Amino acid sequence: MRAVIVGAGQVGFHLAERLSQENQDVVLIEEDPERADYTGDHLDILTITGNGASLGILEKAGVRDADILMAVTSQDEVNLISCLAATRLGVPYTVARVSNPEYHGSGSVLSREEMGIDLMINPERESAREVYDLLQSSAATDVATFAQGRVQMVGVTVLEGAPVAGRTLADLDRERPNRRQVVVAIIRNGETIIPHGSSTIEAHDQVYILTPTADASSIPLLTGHEPLALRRVMIAGGSSEGLFLAQLLERVGVECTILDHDRRRCLELAEALPKSLVLHADATDLELLEMEGVGGIDGFVAATNHDEVNLLSSLLAKSTGAQKVISLIHRFEYLHLVPRVGLDAAVSPRMSTVNAILRYVRRGRVMTVATLKGIDAEAIEFRTGPRSAVVDKPIRSVGFPEGSVVGTIMRGNEIVVPRGDTEIEPEDEVIMFTLPDAIGEVERLFE
Repeated sequence: MRAVIVGAGQVGFHLAERLSQENQDVVLIEEDPERADYTGDHLDILTITGNGASLGILEKAGVRDADILMAVTSQDEVNLISCLAATRLGVPYTVARVSNPEYHGSGSVLSREEMGIDLMINPERESAREVYDLLQSSAATDVATFAQGRVQMVGVTVLEGAPVAGRTLADLDRERPNRRQVVVAIIRNGETIIPHGSSTIEAHDQVYILTPTADASSIPLLTGHEPLALRRVMIAGGSSEGLFLAQLLERVGVECTILDHDRRRCLELAEALPKSLVLHADATDLELLEMEGVGGIDGFVAATNHDEVNLLSSLLAKSTGAQKVISLIHRFEYLHLVPRVGLDAAVSPRMSTVNAILRYVRRGRVMTVATLKGIDAEAIEFRTGPRSAVVDKPIRSVGFPEGSVVGTIMRGNEIVVPRGDTEIEPEDEVIMFTLPDAIGEVERLFE
């Protein structure tokens, strides 16, 4: 596949890195010469300096021969024009990162349908949905959904004294023969382990578990966490993410309080959120947080546009006693700080954008893709075809590459926990967990 990416910011860089690791032909266009040089020095791709909305630059990038163009700069208008030009030049598929909600409405003259853009990604909406999912569990640090929401992958830290701590996966299988949770990865001291039956789960491990959504509520207790009943949530920051999250929470009857330092924005929020309490306040004011009862709330979400403010307000909320604290983090390099400083979880709008685009890029038999924070691995959901190399043979004899594992199989309404002698059938939905080096080979097996 030949892919042209417009914008070498963190989204564009991460996309280019992922695709180049899979030996795809990637061309990246970046207007800032310094950023373009940085990308060219760090990635094995062709980098072109220039404006991605320029026809001349697109021609120079060989866009007429591209299979897909992804415009992911921070400027909506540049992204829209790039996609519009690429479509006119014959690119089969175009993807635009667009934050302005006015461009998403079905009746807008600049909507996806009107402009002929195949996919528009709104980072703020994507991250708000991810925060909402994380708030449902006291333990989750990552959540991704598969099979139309019937299966979840949950990332969780194992606490001291947890029922699973010090046990091998084989031990857990013997004790719970009817279990439907599958541990697909263990992160220990920064190293990713694809586990086997003899692998031991230790306290302080970060484990990733595939589970039917209906059974996800049992994970906190197994990993040493107390269950969470979500009744009250405080949101620091009236950003687009904060607004979208509050709207989701209002729909399910969760009591919501929003703090923002901009009086005019508070008025806009109060009009848009009739069931929420909106306060004109500074989210880093400890005295105010205590006065508003942050220590007694079930969830605290820092959702300003500034990472430093989000981290500080989250630390204050956690130290005051908030049960589940989630911070919005825009810069990838800050994500590794979250577990170190004791916060429960972080959500990256840029990583959410990358996930949404990768789901689309992989097309074909690929149904869902989830890229995880702080780990070079992906969970990919495939639908098998009658000629796929994986069907009608035991999993142990398929020859899956090292660095990959079969997580869960969806067969109609049935959820199958895979064993070595399990056979994959045509039209099964198979969720694979795989490291980057193995992605290409796994995809070929499902063709």
